[in-house]
Parts: sequence; structure tokens; C-alpha cells
Amino acid sequence: MSELVFLKLGGSLITDKRRFETPRPAVISRLAKEIAEALQANPDLRLVLGHGSGSYGHFLADKYQIQQGGLQDWQGYVETSAAAQRLNRLVTDSLLTEGVPAVSLQPSASARCTDGELVEMALDPVATLLDRGLVPLVYGDIALDTTKGCTIISTEQIFVYLAQSLRPQRILMVGEVSGVFSGDPQRDSIVRLVPEINSRNYAEIERMLSSSFGVDVTGGMLGKVRTLFKLATDQPTLTVRIITGRRNRLVQDALLDASLQEGTLLHY
Repeated sequence: MSELVFLKLGGSLITDKRRFETPRPAVISRLAKEIAEALQANPDLRLVLGHGSGSYGHFLADKYQIQQGGLQDWQGYVETSAAAQRLNRLVTDSLLTEGVPAVSLQPSASARCTDGELVEMALDPVATLLDRGLVPLVYGDIALDTTKGCTIISTEQIFVYLAQSLRPQRILMVGEVSGVFSGDPQRDSIVRLVPEINSRNYAEIERMLSSSFGVDVTGGMLGKVRTLFKLATDQPTLTVRIITGRRNRLVQDALLDASLQEGTLLHY
């Protein structure tokens, strides 16, 4: 039976988030190859891919304070949108080079938000591409907002919106670190991996989480966990696994083995 998986490549993984518009081409290429090999090994695997904007979109969004709303200089909208597209082009080209039939879909072309919440986005292109055996590719982007003028929409927000109709079995979140930790492993000397987040321990985990290292206008790890746990609450059969993309073949193995015990498992 076919399985639908949403897979996100984190911005902190595919770029250096501390340096303006600094991609990691070797990492992007390796991940694209692992995705290609997983699709080849399991022809029944259906994928929706996404990636963060990393040091492309986040720096400009922070510079123009887009998340504050009431944008005074709309050049910020222009520059942030163009930056997100530049990174997306790099990711798309790497996927195509490895034989992944990826089709980039610009979220801001159809997304509409209200007070930072994604309330509307075209679903038909994603569903149709999946039906044709292709791989839709979305990414963190800027979008128009009826309350704030414009806002940043994260890949997690896009995944949540798409999941309401497409109902994936799994979501894989691939980042720089090996899952959710009790603190920031890049700043704190003593942290522990949280192997599982569920309805019993969610409140405790939420209290101790901190935002990710570097510039991130979408809330860091805490924002990601909040968004995805709400989705898991609404769809109790869904599982979300947060893993590192630094280890060779781990993304490929995670795509092919739903029971793989790595990183942090999030479910209701």
C-alpha cells in the first residue's frame, strides 16, 4: 500500500543560519540523493517535500521586522520573497539532478493569512502532482495577511494546512540536531534528548524548550513542536519524527522504515 510522507529539510541544516545567504550545497546534494534512493527503493512512497528558508529568508524578515506587522517599507516583502526563492532554486535543482521529480510550488502565490495564521492556500496543485507520481516541493515564505499586511509562513504551517486535506501517515522533520533536547545543544553544555513527546508529557516539554540558535523569526524548536503537536492532536494516527540530517543515510532509512528508533517521536 502507498504511504504519504511529508518531509521537511530544516533551514538550519541546509544553510548556515548565522551567516547571510550561506547555503550548504554538499548537504543539500547528499540529502537529495538519499531522497532519490528512498523513492527508488519504495515505488509506493509518496512525498511532499518542504524546506526552511534558513539564512536566506530569516535575516531579511528580521531586518524588516515583518512579523511585527504593519510593514512600512514593502521593499522588505520583495526582498524576502526573492531570497526564499533563491534558496528554493538551489534545493529544486539538487533534487532534479538526483532524479527526484520535484515540482516547486511557491506558497505565497496562493497563500492568505489572518494575523499570522495560514487560512487559505491552493491544494489542487499539490494533490494533482501527487496523483501524477511527482513530488510537490514547498518552502517557508512570505505571504499577504489581512490583519498584519504580510507575515512569514513556516513550512510547518504549510504542512499543517496541507495535512488537513491530504492526511499523511507520517511527517519527518530533518534538522541540524538529533531531535528535541531539554535545552539548546549548541549553547548548553548539559542537555538530554527527549525521545518521545505525547499527551502525557507535552506540557512539561513545552515549558523547558527554548528557541533554536541563530536568527529564526518562526519560533525555533518550541514553535515547531507546538504547531506539530496541535496537528497530531487533531489527527491521532499521525506520527511526527524529528531527526538530524547530519548523519549519512539517516533520512533515507527514516523514509523507508516507519519504526526506526531515532531522534524524537511526537504523537498524541
